[in-house]
Amino acid sequence: MPYDVVIVGAGPAGLSAAIRLKQMAAAKDAEISVCVLEKGSEVGAHILSGAVIDPKSLDELIPDWRDPNRPGGACALAEVPVTENLHWVLTPKGKFTLPHFITPPFMHNKGTYTGSLGNLCRWLATQAEELGVEIFPGFAAAEILYNDDGSVKGVATGDMGVARDGTHKPDYTPGLEIHAKYTFLAEGVRGHLTKQLIRTFDLAKDAQPQVYGIGIKELWDIDPALHHPGRVIHTQGWPLGADANGGSWLYHQANGQVSLGFVTWLNYSNPHLSPFHEMQRWKTHPEIASILKGGKRVSYGARAINDGGLQSIPKLVFPGGALIGCSAGFLNVPRLKGTHGAMKSGIMAAEAAADAILAQRQHDELAAYPQAFEASWLYKELSIVRNVVPLVKQFGEVIGTVLSGIVMWLEYFGLKMPFTMKHHPDHESLRRKDQVAKIAYPKPDGVLTFDRLSSVFISNTNHEEDQPVHLTLKDPDVPVTYNLPMYDEPAQRYCPAGVYEIVGEETGDPKFVINAQNCVHCKTCDIKDPTQNINWVVPEGGGGPNYPNM
Repeated sequence: MPYDVVIVGAGPAGLSAAIRLKQMAAAKDAEISVCVLEKGSEVGAHILSGAVIDPKSLDELIPDWRDPNRPGGACALAEVPVTENLHWVLTPKGKFTLPHFITPPFMHNKGTYTGSLGNLCRWLATQAEELGVEIFPGFAAAEILYNDDGSVKGVATGDMGVARDGTHKPDYTPGLEIHAKYTFLAEGVRGHLTKQLIRTFDLAKDAQPQVYGIGIKELWDIDPALHHPGRVIHTQGWPLGADANGGSWLYHQANGQVSLGFVTWLNYSNPHLSPFHEMQRWKTHPEIASILKGGKRVSYGARAINDGGLQSIPKLVFPGGALIGCSAGFLNVPRLKGTHGAMKSGIMAAEAAADAILAQRQHDELAAYPQAFEASWLYKELSIVRNVVPLVKQFGEVIGTVLSGIVMWLEYFGLKMPFTMKHHPDHESLRRKDQVAKIAYPKPDGVLTFDRLSSVFISNTNHEEDQPVHLTLKDPDVPVTYNLPMYDEPAQRYCPAGVYEIVGEETGDPKFVINAQNCVHCKTCDIKDPTQNINWVVPEGGGGPNYPNM
């Protein structure tokens, strides 16, 4: 199937790129054919974010998105503007609030909105389809295709109906080849194909290693008397100890719901730490528990996020395509915002590709895209905060936060720091199990705190069980022969879905079990495994979580 542009991933970056390509073609009275492949069962099924969204890029892309009289109506995101912004530092039993005046203005959430990123993507998909974009949910891009000269030719979708032993089931359907003049990868964090292209074209040779956090999210219906639409709360501090960093959010959104979640940076050193259980413990803090009192949890999900910032962004283009959105990593970590950056990257890449296609070019490097990025407001924004994460990691929560605040103020006023700090890969940070203390997590009460399996159940996660396991091991012996004696096999704890477990240890015959059907596609295992033995590959299209409103 030939197209001018194929986009892998119907997230904010991919859909923004698709819309801009069609807008550019219409402005020149030309035609550019665009195809978007989405591995989720529907657009938005795999989308998860806090989310407080800076509408800067949405304003560029669809200026009248707030107008209820526009064709198709206003975007639902306009329903809940942020009205109050709080930042709490938690102690085990109390809190103190950081005053607004000590943070730079761009941290204040003025003019932002809170809502479901999945629903924003669903709305963007309708806008794209009205412009003629072809969107195919349930089709997972599984393979990169190359031209004879080594440039990217397109992608192939995965075969459907393959049994776990590799044989073809009665409903077997071979994958499709999608050929394109340019291929955009908008897979999100730690994308399966993105990893391959970064290696193939050595795109990260001049970048720092990408580093990550794991964000674990729940949606709650709460007592209407406790609900304040537009109130945004961020916290840091408790329950994480000195050997871990992270923070949390609690956003009062539409329809009496709050979005709450906890981010643990994946550079933590204690292999006994469980990001899922840290999140559950955080909810027991008096300030958080009081907001959730009488409420009901209605949804759950988890996703890795890029924390590396400007210095970890790889080369954005390769012969025949580009990396956009979280495939490259445009998250502004201290703002906890990446949607506007992802959308802007898609817009810039689309403009470069449209100009190339209209000039009869194909399969070359879209040099205009990285040039546009370096001249953009997005580059300036990421430059201001580029040293925040390394400062906190190097100097700890208290001193690091103070130093990063000083640096952000100086950068904000144009006093650019003459240095950019480095990162170290997250999988290198674990200490041996005998060098650290075990962590005793309280049992879930089923009211405020929960276990992982009941959480996965309400994420609506489903995979066809008789299919090849998409969590592959480079060496199947490593989990038991190395990770278990060295780190007490941390996959048992860093996975927020209970995918990995050791069975038979009490009888002296330990075995590593992979419950792949539980996977919520967060990619933490691919990132944090200390020997980099786990390789996440794309499963059959349509599998994974089905987030309704995340």
